[in-house]
Amino acid sequence: MSYVSCALRAAAPRLPAPWRSPRPFSSATGPTAEKSVPYQKTLKEEGPGSGEPSRPPPSSAEVVVVGGGSLGCQTTYHLTKLGVTNVVLLERDRLTSGTTWHTAGLLWQLRPSDVEVELLAHTRDVVSRDLPAETGLHTGWVENGGLFIASNKQRLDEYKRLMSLGKVYGVESYVLTPSQTKDLYPLMNIDDLYGTLYVPKDGTMDPAGTCSTLARAATARGAMIIENCPVTGIQVRADDFGVKRVYAVETAHGTIQTPCVVNCAGVWARALGRLAGVHVPLVGMHHAYVVTERIEGIQNMPNVRDHDASVYLRLQGDALSVGGYESNPIFWEKVSEKFAFGLFDLDWDVFMQHIEGAINRVPVLEKTGIKSTVCGPESFTADHKPLMGEAPEVRGFFLGCGFNSAGMMLGGGCGRELAHWIIHGRPEKDMYGYDIRQRFHHSLTDNNRWIRERSHESYAKNYSVVFPHDEPLAGRNMRKDPLHEELLRQGCVFQERHGWERPGWFSPGGAAPVLDYDYYGAYGRERHKDYTYNRLLGDEYTFDFPPHHDVIKNECLTCRNALALFDMSYFGKFYLVGPEATKAANWLFSADVSKAPGSTVYTCMLNKQGGVESDLTVSRISPEDPASPLAPAFEGDGYYLAIGGAVAQHNWSHITSVLQDMKLQCKLLDCSEELGMMSIQGPLSRVVLQEVLDTDLSNEAFPFSTHKITTAAGCAVRAMRLSFVGEMGWELHVPKADCVKVYRAVMQAGARHGITNAGYRAIDSLSIEKGYRHWHADLRTDDTPLEAGLAFTCKLKSSIPFLGREAVEAQKAKGIFRRLVCFTTDEKVPMFGLEAVWRDGKVVGHIRRADFGFAIDKTIAYGYIRDPEGGPVSLDFVKSGSYELERMGVTYPARAHTKSPFDPDNKRVKGFY
Repeated sequence: MSYVSCALRAAAPRLPAPWRSPRPFSSATGPTAEKSVPYQKTLKEEGPGSGEPSRPPPSSAEVVVVGGGSLGCQTTYHLTKLGVTNVVLLERDRLTSGTTWHTAGLLWQLRPSDVEVELLAHTRDVVSRDLPAETGLHTGWVENGGLFIASNKQRLDEYKRLMSLGKVYGVESYVLTPSQTKDLYPLMNIDDLYGTLYVPKDGTMDPAGTCSTLARAATARGAMIIENCPVTGIQVRADDFGVKRVYAVETAHGTIQTPCVVNCAGVWARALGRLAGVHVPLVGMHHAYVVTERIEGIQNMPNVRDHDASVYLRLQGDALSVGGYESNPIFWEKVSEKFAFGLFDLDWDVFMQHIEGAINRVPVLEKTGIKSTVCGPESFTADHKPLMGEAPEVRGFFLGCGFNSAGMMLGGGCGRELAHWIIHGRPEKDMYGYDIRQRFHHSLTDNNRWIRERSHESYAKNYSVVFPHDEPLAGRNMRKDPLHEELLRQGCVFQERHGWERPGWFSPGGAAPVLDYDYYGAYGRERHKDYTYNRLLGDEYTFDFPPHHDVIKNECLTCRNALALFDMSYFGKFYLVGPEATKAANWLFSADVSKAPGSTVYTCMLNKQGGVESDLTVSRISPEDPASPLAPAFEGDGYYLAIGGAVAQHNWSHITSVLQDMKLQCKLLDCSEELGMMSIQGPLSRVVLQEVLDTDLSNEAFPFSTHKITTAAGCAVRAMRLSFVGEMGWELHVPKADCVKVYRAVMQAGARHGITNAGYRAIDSLSIEKGYRHWHADLRTDDTPLEAGLAFTCKLKSSIPFLGREAVEAQKAKGIFRRLVCFTTDEKVPMFGLEAVWRDGKVVGHIRRADFGFAIDKTIAYGYIRDPEGGPVSLDFVKSGSYELERMGVTYPARAHTKSPFDPDNKRVKGFY
């Protein structure tokens, strides 16, 4: 037995509150606590003792899952539940032997994401209900509750947001006062408490019990689980169209022919990906906790998460496991292939930062001994989200890895979604935040510096308050558009999206450059001093209106009353060209885009289930001679696609997959880096641009939803009459070499008319005020156009088939059972999404997206609502209810709108003021 005080005397003798050792301990020898997990049973001693596989590999399988941890077992189990019985799980050693066996196994039901709440709920159902019912075995689930600690108002505000979201999903939770917390957890120090959030039905899972039970249930349905069978290669072959596809899995004991491999290899997933030529952007790190000796009075206490101290306390029978997330985690530089059921020596210099917080929260720990240390490998990703879905490089190669120490907690929900993904080509839920095809630009997924920086920051900030407008400091300045330096000098505060630096808002205080990542002072690095950008971000750390609320207001109202220039160069800009481009466009796009050259159409792309994969503009083009980034050379038909930069990779992947599956003779070309994009919007946009563009901008000569190539300041540009903010305006798509020249010409012409730069914070406000959708906010892959009020984007009156048409027509015939509704509140209160929607005293949904509308001077919020009685949600149902929006436990009267509250007749975009 060892004591934490021993490590503290050796590493940090000045720390004021060490755990005391009741016996002398020599600091020279260092701590000697046993390295072992706190579980009565592991799978280390079970299974074959030789190097032979537990059974011979078959010659073929429908699906091969690699990795026998939480995700591998859950995915295999759910594949069999969905009817895929010819599935093989390969484990190089024994089940759980990688990272799962030593996990703390905590399950917290509430997180600041509606999708994650649903995923967690399914995991809980699987381990607490489904598996015991199917197998008669106990998985090791213990329902002792969870307690989130708040030491300040902002933290409690965050918890109140979670409580409101929990009401939508029936998750029982309570905000407790310090005295109520003391009654619940008598051993807790409450002197510095602001309040707590108590979730009675949170609990813990046992890794060996859960995975062995999953394996039992899966094999009962026909799955084959083979231990001691390492994978040595992945065979990939190109089809007749040059598309790379999985062909077989090679093992040390035979080859399995299969069209589908699922990489659930955890820390080892990167090495497995390399066998198939797939980039897996994750890193391995040491992640640790210590297990105490027996503590009198701790039995049946809830698990504790003290985010501000970056520490958790997990009930372990009559003891506690204590761990957390430190600012200087140890990277596992050389991942060993032989590290089965292995643990590292605990580095007390790193771990000791959790000790003071743990003692402060539960003072009895100061006199409690340490029974064992658990320091094992875990995989972490650049955004602290798992890597899931089909890899963009190879069809049939799926990822289920990089779970950031949450593989047990998310395993059930993610295993089910991954199984559905494999079988049906997409998950049931909106898994955009986890999808490897969508989150990272291909230039970043093998950039080791970027992966390392971002993974470190995500790890170090894991317990930080999730504020609505936070931005990363790591891995910045990877992709800059042509106007970056120009706007930086004018006070642009940039946001990071998909590697791009895009304008967020403009600070009157001057330049705020993003500096190289300083690792928050870890690893001996010096922290940046007087870091303006970081200071401005810190001002955003609030659930109230930020200090620069009026700055964004000025950008918005200048656009409404005069004009503003928005740099939107980070947009994805693709060309769909070729002999069968129109055939592809008719199938891909829900609207009819096969119009004459010069037309521009706002449309959606749908999946087979009718969910919205994207909204974008599609412009019919003609080939130009000579070819240029504004107009490539091509044979056949051509379309120019403009897509929000944050979702450009997702759109590219979706379109590419459809084209590959249909085997069409056309190409998708990416000109995103070659073209800049400026949007000039407002009632004075025509007056100003008429001085710059060599073309007639009258309504008759240049109507809304059209485009043409013209010149601006002597430079060729493609001008489009469109708006993302609800004003008359034009987009200028400009070759990157000419962007600064065109930008300066527009700003010079607009100076006497009061033109201003504006950023995406203004776009967010202006667009929600006009009722324009933002994909992946109020429009997602699990929302249909009919539910989202976008039926006008579907060519249902034509006979042209399109992807998702059958599902949309079926929903139209059956009725809409949930609907996106716009709400406004008279009280000027900030909302950000996740607020509960009450109708006539019942919760009917939650807010997806919210902002403040400065022209109408109201808070605006959009959310999907349902009828609690299960009936269709008609417009009459929407109009007849009395509504309230619950923000942090407080309800505010709200008004429901069936049309945009700003310019409902759509006159301004057409130039009628």
